[in-house]
Amino acid sequence: MCKIKYIKMKHLIVYAHPIKQSLNGYFKTTLEEYLIENHEVEVRDLYQLNFNPVLSVGDMAGQRRGEVCEDVKKEQGYIVWADCITFIYPIWWTGMPAMMKGYIDRVFSYGFAYRYDSGIQKGMLKGKQVTIINTHGKSDAEYSAIGMDKALSLTLDTGIYIYCGLEINKHFFFDQADRADAERISDWEKQIKEIY
Repeated sequence: MCKIKYIKMKHLIVYAHPIKQSLNGYFKTTLEEYLIENHEVEVRDLYQLNFNPVLSVGDMAGQRRGEVCEDVKKEQGYIVWADCITFIYPIWWTGMPAMMKGYIDRVFSYGFAYRYDSGIQKGMLKGKQVTIINTHGKSDAEYSAIGMDKALSLTLDTGIYIYCGLEINKHFFFDQADRADAERISDWEKQIKEIY
């Protein structure tokens, strides 16, 4: 389990925000520094890597043959390596940034992250834990009133992470993040560290 500190774990942080000094960037840096004291840590900063998020016709044809491009194969290698995966990204337009969605589209490919056996879907990333850290501008109350909290949980947690066999350790939704003061950010940082 990711929560046991005395077992050295392999942690992968997949991060998507174009502004290094953003709150998401702060969480990435803070978490990396915290984990590296006791664990192995790899960070994949998708904007810094200039990751290509566009799922092409060639990608789709290759996936059907069990072949992926070298950039995708490299990212899949990090996922195979990891015991625990942490995704850090903002909620934009009630979903992932295009960069993160493209990472999921290309890297969580058929035959790697999931497959169908006799018509039955099977997640292939079992045995790995995932933590998701999201920020958004609306309040939790506003999201709850319109059912967006349930929609995000269904589309992200169930539709992607659980679908691929990952065990969700925690999914953080930090609300009104664009207006958070230092005390609130410190509390969020504490909540994050407690999970690990």
